Amino acid sequence: MSQSLHIGRIPALGVGPLVEGGAFPTKSVVDEEFTVTATVFREGHDAVNASVVLCDPTGASTALPMTCVNRGLDAWECVVSAPTPGMWALRVEGWSDPYATWRHDAIIKIEAGVDVELMLAEGALVLDRWSADAAVSDAERSTLVAGAATLRDETLSVADRLSGGTGAPVEAVHAAHPLREFVSGTPDYPWLVERELALTGAWYEIFPRSEGAHLDEDGHWVSGTLRTAAKRLDAIAAMGFDVVYLTPVHPIGEINRKGPNNTLDAGPLDPGSPYAIGSKDGGHDAIHPDLGTFEDFDAFVARARELGLEVALDLALQCAPDHPWVSEHPEWFTTRADGTIAYAENPPKKYQDIYPLNFDNDPAGIYRAVRDVVQVWIDHGVTLFRVDNPHTKPLDFWQWLIADVAKDHPEIIWLAEAFTRPAMMHTLGKIGFQQSYTYFTWRNEPSTMREYCESLATESAHYMRPSFWPTTHDILTPYMQVAGPTGWTMRAAIAATLSPTYGIYTGYELIEDVPRPGAEEQIDNEKYQYKDRHWADYELGGSKEGQSLAQFLGLLNKIRHEHPALHWLRNLRFHHVDDETMLAYSKKRGDDVILVVAGFDPHATRESTVRLDMGALGLQPGDRFQVRDLLSEAEYNWGAENFVRLGPATTPVHIFQVGG
Repeated sequence: MSQSLHIGRIPALGVGPLVEGGAFPTKSVVDEEFTVTATVFREGHDAVNASVVLCDPTGASTALPMTCVNRGLDAWECVVSAPTPGMWALRVEGWSDPYATWRHDAIIKIEAGVDVELMLAEGALVLDRWSADAAVSDAERSTLVAGAATLRDETLSVADRLSGGTGAPVEAVHAAHPLREFVSGTPDYPWLVERELALTGAWYEIFPRSEGAHLDEDGHWVSGTLRTAAKRLDAIAAMGFDVVYLTPVHPIGEINRKGPNNTLDAGPLDPGSPYAIGSKDGGHDAIHPDLGTFEDFDAFVARARELGLEVALDLALQCAPDHPWVSEHPEWFTTRADGTIAYAENPPKKYQDIYPLNFDNDPAGIYRAVRDVVQVWIDHGVTLFRVDNPHTKPLDFWQWLIADVAKDHPEIIWLAEAFTRPAMMHTLGKIGFQQSYTYFTWRNEPSTMREYCESLATESAHYMRPSFWPTTHDILTPYMQVAGPTGWTMRAAIAATLSPTYGIYTGYELIEDVPRPGAEEQIDNEKYQYKDRHWADYELGGSKEGQSLAQFLGLLNKIRHEHPALHWLRNLRFHHVDDETMLAYSKKRGDDVILVVAGFDPHATRESTVRLDMGALGLQPGDRFQVRDLLSEAEYNWGAENFVRLGPATTPVHIFQVGG
């Protein structure tokens, strides 16, 4: 029989936000605010109060007063945040408030002329007990002693005596250090506080081999290297990105190598998929010879850091048929009835160049090998891992790996590339992944986008942080295939402002929207071949100057850096637009208020009325206020209802700063 929860003398129940009842930590980042809620009550009519106690990683604690927001439902809440990273804890304490009980009764009875002297005497006794509390300061103790003396001073009027015990000085002590009796605390619940990049950042993805790739005099491709890829970092940093994300840099298998557009007939010079990891040149702890050496990798990381960029690396736990692990540890894979090793399949897709690991055959051996691989890259400056298909590996493995790495490297951030069922995506967040890819990519109607983002900003925000990507190297949705510059501009803008973390796959600037027939991915996919984008053509003085979204992406990231309201998720609020093809939302953090209005129809310019929730903007219903479009610098005088015109003939999106 399971042991039931012991109810406190002053019950405190229903604490939130918790993850699986506190089995996994609630998450936030440094200085990120969120609201702790609880139900706190007691028997009878005496006053009850509540505090939330925050315990930092050293064990030091701070108690913050909670506010009862619904007396009828005994609902209490308090906004909290943490100034430093680490494993914190929080608990809620319910307690009897004898001063508030006396004050309430005394005012009613004395005004009615009932038990006047008795109520004054009882108040003096409460203040006597209170002044003996070790928590009060000397100045506060003097205030309480003086208040008790006034309550007992029969030379004064009854009103003056009562005021001595209920006036502003005593109320100030009550707010700071109340007399707490029958304190009843909940268990300590885990609360993981991480660095800001775990919640907020702009990622830029590259295939290192394409950066600097070119055709030689014979028409043969020459691979880019880590050194040539490092030359691209200046442009990435100039656009204001925080993270440069590298697809796998390891040797690529030769057996069953894929050719262009995922064909099975690779030529001798085709590079293959970097996700088919491993060859005679090494495995996950090695660098493809065409890309260079670890010295070159270290130089890439060093240059990124000089420019203010952190480096993320793809962690794809799968092997090409000629990966060293296949011959050294055949038990790490699944052998079929005919004696062959099973390759990866996601029907109807087949990946003949990839063998999935079977974690059940030798979990200890695989765990140890992967942990060693991860450490290699941490030692060479990688601080973030984008994990390929984590939902196809055991959850207990990820929980162990992330926790084990965090013992010595709590700064490491893990992004789950898991486009799968909600239960799996959510659990990956609960067990340790700081960030997750999301269904944003496929939400192409304002109503479904709003519903999805409201869920992300409330129900799962305390354990799963979304990363919004308009496209990836695997995904080019039907919408993006036909949306053109208007749609690509809008999707980047809402990705960058709806979610604190978003990502751009290189080439987005060039609106690479041509699909492979019958597939939701680009033609001539970079996964299977080199791509020379001729970046110089789009730079100042180039033949295609002005035909890139690079400047727009730079402006988006500048706005993100300058407006802290966009650094949070839980502050997302939506507003009504009459036109169902438009979406309006805002984020407020202190005095910083951002309001976004986006048009989802990339082909038509449409007009509508935006009806604002003024309270969400910190305004009153009848207020007039200035908004400044941070994209165009245009200014407007707005109120609760406002006209907008969005589309290819004007602009697909407004990003307004409200007031200021």
